[in-house]
Amino acid sequence: MPVVPVVPVVPVVAAAIVDRAGAVLIAQRPPGKHLAGRWEFPGGKVAAGEPDVIALARELAEELDIDLSREAGPPEHLLTLRHDYPDRCIELRCFLVPHFIGAARALDGQRLKWVAPAALDAEDILEADRPFIETLQRRLAVAR
Repeated sequence: MPVVPVVPVVPVVAAAIVDRAGAVLIAQRPPGKHLAGRWEFPGGKVAAGEPDVIALARELAEELDIDLSREAGPPEHLLTLRHDYPDRCIELRCFLVPHFIGAARALDGQRLKWVAPAALDAEDILEADRPFIETLQRRLAVAR
């Protein structure tokens, strides 16, 4: 019987960062990264033993220079999902970030774009992030 290789499960956090006008920030994966050129919700890998909210705050500070300190209010966990790529499985923990400190700016060579929630479907967003769009749109419609 052939041995089936075990694909690693990579824990990842992602944020739907919402500005005062209700637009959501998406980031384009920079050249040289897996799936370069596609759009995603900002975030990144969770280190071993690192709480999700701490990982999210660290990633957003490193990539976007924004602060999720206590004064900003806690991010809201919306859903956790899994997505299989040929070489890895992503466990994506998605958060809504309606409050943050600072002005988002690209620190990781990525392009950034603010998009109306209803227009997210038209963007070339990674397959792993697509289920997050519907949940986010429902959540933001309730909030308005």
